[in-house]
Amino acid sequence: MATEDKNRATAAAILPLVGGAANVSSIAHCMTRLRLGLRDRSLVDDEALKAIPAVMGVVEDDTYQIVLGPGTVARVTPEFEQLVEEGREAAPEPAATETAAHPENPASTSASASASASASADELAAQGAAMRAARKAKNATPFKLFLRRIANIFVPLIPALIGCGIIAGLNGLLVNLGWLTSVTPALAAMASGFMALIAVFVGFNTAKEFGGTPILGGAVAAIIVFPGVANIEAFGQKLSPGQGGVLGALGAAVLAVYVEKWCRRWVPEALDVLVTPTLTVLVSGLVTIFGLMYVAGEVSTAIGTFADWLLSNGGAGAGFVLGGLFLPLVMLGLHQALIPIHTTLIEQQGYTVLLPILAMAGAGQVGAAVAVYFRLPRNESIRRTIRSALPAGLLGVGEPLIYGVSLPLGRPFITACVGGAFGGGFIGLFNQLGDKVGSTAIGPSGWALFPLLDGNRGLGTTIAIYAGGLLVGYLAGFLATYFFGFGKDLLTEFNVSREPAASAVTATDGPTSPAPGPDTPAKEPAGV
Repeated sequence: MATEDKNRATAAAILPLVGGAANVSSIAHCMTRLRLGLRDRSLVDDEALKAIPAVMGVVEDDTYQIVLGPGTVARVTPEFEQLVEEGREAAPEPAATETAAHPENPASTSASASASASASADELAAQGAAMRAARKAKNATPFKLFLRRIANIFVPLIPALIGCGIIAGLNGLLVNLGWLTSVTPALAAMASGFMALIAVFVGFNTAKEFGGTPILGGAVAAIIVFPGVANIEAFGQKLSPGQGGVLGALGAAVLAVYVEKWCRRWVPEALDVLVTPTLTVLVSGLVTIFGLMYVAGEVSTAIGTFADWLLSNGGAGAGFVLGGLFLPLVMLGLHQALIPIHTTLIEQQGYTVLLPILAMAGAGQVGAAVAVYFRLPRNESIRRTIRSALPAGLLGVGEPLIYGVSLPLGRPFITACVGGAFGGGFIGLFNQLGDKVGSTAIGPSGWALFPLLDGNRGLGTTIAIYAGGLLVGYLAGFLATYFFGFGKDLLTEFNVSREPAASAVTATDGPTSPAPGPDTPAKEPAGV
């Protein structure tokens, strides 16, 4: 089957299982997930979705997220958007009306069949829905909603960061080897062009996310990288082009949005097209030049200084804590606060020293999953999930292992974090000894991070340290899970023959047990 046909077939298989085109209110994607806004969550058939070959898992957060993996999600999303548009044109009626009028609708039929299967299934489903709603309401705090907005600003930039980062790594290798000297200047321009103007893209996305005119956000942020600011003094110091970086661009664009909204409210409509953009750029630009650039520059410098100090003095201890806590941060949605920090470090130093340490969390997950595979030799359902998800896990796509294996089992999720902690401690130790290991881009982890590695001791040393960290993470995650990840109750419950059944675990629900086989009564995991 042609690639285009395969992607369209995947999109076509997903659409009816999420309630059809009329049930989809928004469509977006990140590095690995198709993120859908849904009008009626009850129309979704989770189990049928997870049975689609291209689907690695599903996650319910503020949006309904279908894990497709890197590369695949970027190809399936346009096909899905096209199918949704075609479906709306053909049948614009609300999905709820369609379901009521046509009980033969696949999602409705599936939901009805599941509901009538057993009284206990009804109770479990209602209980799970109540828990999801309570957790979702609890997690919808202003701070977490703000972090999601920050992520929405920076996530679209990741493909460019990856592409330019790999080119930068290739260029550095060629320069060190003295090869293709006539080509390396061109590669340097390709690698550095985006980073030189990243503030403009951040400003554009910020204004778009906060409800302003994107191009005005980009225009104000462009002031930061304009070479002419070198002739301007602020707080008794000459400004430097790029001073304040992405943090200054973010602040400038947010200010521009508020100025624009104020103008829209008070400026007469006849003058709006002239006055509003002028005042937006003028007021925001003056504040950016004579305030934000200096303040954001100091904050950016402090971030770089603190990161260097932390790893130079904290070393293994700091790496142990960062590597061990990263997965819980992901579960709480707090990892999004690290995105602008990574970007600031890349902008300042050429690489972020934090990402290779945090990537060890994925290594701990891989080691834990292998241990689960050996500890549950009779549970073919979980072992099959591990076999299918392990290659993605090695490449840094951890969702299938997290939501399909370690998190539902409870204690193996904790021991996986222990593996990540030891891997992070290993890399942190070498940072303390003076061997920095960094990444020139954000997004990938696991083996996929190798092309993006950079440091201060040569590429060979940097790769060796990172590979050593992965091995330590794999081994520590395996040993911790194999010897401490299972109590007697957990082994008794799960080390039995079961028909393959995917587990429905959400990003915020906490541990729940995989769906039971037809001959096995449902039980809660033994827990930690």
